[in-house]
Amino acid sequence: MPDSRNSELLKEYLAYLRVEKGLRPLSCEAYERDLLQFAEYSERENAQLGSATHSNVAGFLEHLGTHGVESRSAARKLSCLRGFYRWLLLDKRIERDPTVNLESPSTWKVLPKSLAQSEVTEMLERSGLAAEHPEADAIALRDRAILELLYAGGLRVSELTGLNVADLSLDAGRVLVRGKGDKERIVPLGRAAVDALERLQKKGRATGRLFLSVRGVALTRQWIWRLVKSTDAHASPHMLRHSCATHMVEGGADLRTVQTLLGHADIATTQVYTHLALGRLKAVHRQHHPRAKRAAE
Repeated sequence: MPDSRNSELLKEYLAYLRVEKGLRPLSCEAYERDLLQFAEYSERENAQLGSATHSNVAGFLEHLGTHGVESRSAARKLSCLRGFYRWLLLDKRIERDPTVNLESPSTWKVLPKSLAQSEVTEMLERSGLAAEHPEADAIALRDRAILELLYAGGLRVSELTGLNVADLSLDAGRVLVRGKGDKERIVPLGRAAVDALERLQKKGRATGRLFLSVRGVALTRQWIWRLVKSTDAHASPHMLRHSCATHMVEGGADLRTVQTLLGHADIATTQVYTHLALGRLKAVHRQHHPRAKRAAE
């Protein structure tokens, strides 16, 4: 257990995350684990959370690396510390942020795995065989709609399972989504997703949860994961979300648009797709900039 000063500070910060930031219990627990780990490390270095220095945080990251912690996990912990010290700074409890000028581990910028457009198309066509039958039942229509929505809207699984019938605005081609911290956003849907949802609605209900099991209860995250795996063993719900973002950036979408669609609170999270956007930028530059054209000729 951390000493009393660290314990009290952690207690206040977690209350801030729950009450003011509106984070869910599981998110708060993840923040607490990361901060406790840093608190324990700091105490071994004779430092406190409220007085930690740049070298303390840098030493903690080095400690994680030497103990086999993956770069992505270390980057998440650093992100957690940045939020914590930003809170202390804004609350005037510290004068200097010890996380300033610390670079995240390099693989934080590695693009998450995604499927090729042809793979997604094949996956959706495979799931649509049963749904396209003239006498398709509600289960086949539901499964098709789920897969279309995961890819078309780039939804997180928790966002999808929390959708209500009332959240749909199919005439306008959009859906109201509640993301992390209960933040709401409007997600536009393509024609294929709208068609799938319209067919489902004709056999569905007017109120309540949008996606239910055969017993009439809300679907779980595990159930959605198994559905995706049953359609493509190499895919996952999160991979469909990343595929949505990847294919948009490859098609010319800017990172701010992708950030809004995915519900990323910080553009830094969306910047894992930067190298795709740069590829598009280079192609446009070569095509339209007079000096680039001249050089090519």
